Amino acid sequence: MSFVCGISGEPTEDPVVSPVSGCIFDRRLIVKYIAENGTDPISHGELAEDSLVSLKTGGTGAAPRNVSGTSIPSLLKMLQDEWDTVMLNSFSLRQQLQIARQELSHSLYQHDAACRVIARLSKELTAAREALSTLKPHTTAKVDDDVSIEESDDQQGLSEAILAKLDEKSKSLTADRKQRGKNLPEGLAKSEEFAELKQTASHTGIHSTGTPGITALDIKGNLSLTGGIDKTVVLYNYEKEQVVQTFKGHNKKINAVVLHPDTKTAISASADSHIRVWNADDASSKVVIDVHQAPVTDISLNASGDYILSASDDSYWAFSDIHSGKSLCKVSVEPGSQIAVHCIEFHPDGLIFGTGAADAVVKIWDLKNQGIAAAFPGHTAAVRSIAFSENGYYLATGSEDGEVKLWDLRKLKNLKTFANEEKQPINSLSFDITGSFLGIGGQKVQVLHVKSWSEVASLSDHSGPVTGVRFGENARSLVTCSLDKSLRVFSI
Repeated sequence: MSFVCGISGEPTEDPVVSPVSGCIFDRRLIVKYIAENGTDPISHGELAEDSLVSLKTGGTGAAPRNVSGTSIPSLLKMLQDEWDTVMLNSFSLRQQLQIARQELSHSLYQHDAACRVIARLSKELTAAREALSTLKPHTTAKVDDDVSIEESDDQQGLSEAILAKLDEKSKSLTADRKQRGKNLPEGLAKSEEFAELKQTASHTGIHSTGTPGITALDIKGNLSLTGGIDKTVVLYNYEKEQVVQTFKGHNKKINAVVLHPDTKTAISASADSHIRVWNADDASSKVVIDVHQAPVTDISLNASGDYILSASDDSYWAFSDIHSGKSLCKVSVEPGSQIAVHCIEFHPDGLIFGTGAADAVVKIWDLKNQGIAAAFPGHTAAVRSIAFSENGYYLATGSEDGEVKLWDLRKLKNLKTFANEEKQPINSLSFDITGSFLGIGGQKVQVLHVKSWSEVASLSDHSGPVTGVRFGENARSLVTCSLDKSLRVFSI
């Protein structure tokens, strides 16, 4: 009968058994192990050489190896000692490997538990911040001083000076509109001329070609401001086909852009929850407005040129100063619920504005008292785009299921509805300066004659969803952008 050594895994020459662990070892190896460690190699209990119990094999075990060349016994002894050392080291390494595996398993478990705790605490912190932001001013007086100071720093409120400034601008715009009356400008495109609307330019190298998609558009004269999935904002002269400035600083895709009437200031909103105000001369970010806790989906500049409205997936809209970066007010569209706000736009007078949200309801807000002036619940899907006519009488809204509705703000009712065949989301809406035509950006570009509510142009030049539509002077041109990476100009 032969025995296998618990250290070397080889048949034993002189088998002994350890009374501590009950395992069998070759006496030669276990004696050396005891001399070095003084313990049993298996159970690690104390073990002495004289406590080992010899085993008799009865003569049936494997015979010790007979090595030829006994004339060099010293060489054989050296080789045997080296083999013993290798066996001892190998056994020790196997034990260390087992211990390391156990420690690694414990560390991974602790790391996973820590990640779960951090995620839970982050969620609780976000919930606490959202709850704090919904507190009304009269309730904050009862909260501790630190909270009150923080809120007063973040939201200054609409002062009498600001309200007076907005009122004065509103009256000026109303007077200008009455002075113009119903006289249409000379050279305004006629509905029958839109049959001749053709593409005259296509610009595909404005944004990164590696990250496809232009997601936002605004124009002033021959300048276009675009934002893309590549996280950049580009000011571009589409007549000269020249990039004027590139703005970099956002960490996620751009959702909305506004080109200031002075054409020296650009404003962008991103999925990174920030609004940035850029200087077109040196591409610097003059102001960063950090008022939202989720992606900013849309922005609209007040007629005064000093304030910006913003909408966000955090269910709030905010009114901020573009010069100081301070939020003047922040209001939930539906207190107590999380409804993403997809679009927002000022009325031409600048004292009321409209929002479209995921609950398919269009709301008209009074900026002075930050309350709802009217609500239009006619859509059956989330409202994605919104536009006021220049005369301030009509509001157009587009939904995720491809419907465009025209609302009468005087009678507070839906006048007309237009549904595109593709049933694709309406990403952009824009009236021309007279309110005679409505541009629609969905799966393709469409132009409606508002009075007859009939389609006068349908353009399928883009190979991807259209994300921006803007009319040129006298509605004789149309500038569009798309997720196909192109900025296109159509002219009559």
